[in-house]
Amino acid sequence: MKETPVLGRVKLNDEPGRLAALYRYQVLDTGPERPFETVVSLIEDLLETPICAVNLLDADRQWFKARRGLDVCETARDIAFCNQTIKQAEPLIVPDAAADPRFAENSMVTGEPHIRAYAGVPLVSPDGYQIGTLCAIDTKPRDFAEHEIKLLTKCAKLVVDELELRLQAGTDELTGVMSRRYWMMTVQEEIQRAARNANLLSIAMFDIDKFKRINDTYGHAFGDLVIKSVVNACLEHVRAGSKLGRLGGEEFVLLFTECALDQAVVAAERCRRAIEDIRLTAPNGDEVRVTASFGVAPLFSYSLSSDDLIELADRALYRAKHAGRNRLEVGQVAANIYPDSA
Repeated sequence: MKETPVLGRVKLNDEPGRLAALYRYQVLDTGPERPFETVVSLIEDLLETPICAVNLLDADRQWFKARRGLDVCETARDIAFCNQTIKQAEPLIVPDAAADPRFAENSMVTGEPHIRAYAGVPLVSPDGYQIGTLCAIDTKPRDFAEHEIKLLTKCAKLVVDELELRLQAGTDELTGVMSRRYWMMTVQEEIQRAARNANLLSIAMFDIDKFKRINDTYGHAFGDLVIKSVVNACLEHVRAGSKLGRLGGEEFVLLFTECALDQAVVAAERCRRAIEDIRLTAPNGDEVRVTASFGVAPLFSYSLSSDDLIELADRALYRAKHAGRNRLEVGQVAANIYPDSA
């Protein structure tokens, strides 16, 4: 059977670039979403396979954005058929895994979920990186017809298109970081995940000091340059997995997952110092220095909402502003603000 190629130029030997492309979507460990659930339901019905999934390949794990017929939400990457699929630019078809030397001893073949037949199509980002697969799996040997592979390929493109729409809808146009709405939604999801796994979580809220004066003196175009420079400085000094969002204007927020308060303070302070080091030349030749004030808040109770965290961080930011700016303050939990914390 002739395999249907994936269209576009595919980059196969750039793992850092591939992971960066995956992380841009900020989709790992997010909850179920209807478009992806619809795709796996279609594959389940039309190909009549007991197992199908939208798989994303992280550095050391395979994570399922949507799945049918699987009891787990992720597996180790080294046993994933998906890991083999992204090493080539076309679909991977395995009629009988037990007879294929690449997979015969794989624990997913010899044990649950007892994979025998596999068809996987790479999920290719617009810049050519294969971030995962859309796959159909059977527990008995079978051949996949050409029209079935074409269907998988079209649905794989739908998955990538949905990821792109999801990214665009959640991205601030000027800076490329998360929009306010999307960041707040992400924080709420992370609070729920922290509660399930008994994890720590902290946020930092900051805004650019005396930004209105910069805009009024040098114009909005230069103000935009200042904002983008601040964002770039922060992104260079936070760990992978931290999520930066723009609340509006010159105000930003950072989410630190699985992060204790003291660690969040250290990370936020790195950002503050990086911003303090910014030197820009204004249109009239002036050298402009930039600073920002920070408020850091921990998730001290799993009953808090994203709005509660923002309020706590905002109070700390207010104190930083009134204590002289270009400094960091930590949110203080008071019984009159959060009675349940007393």
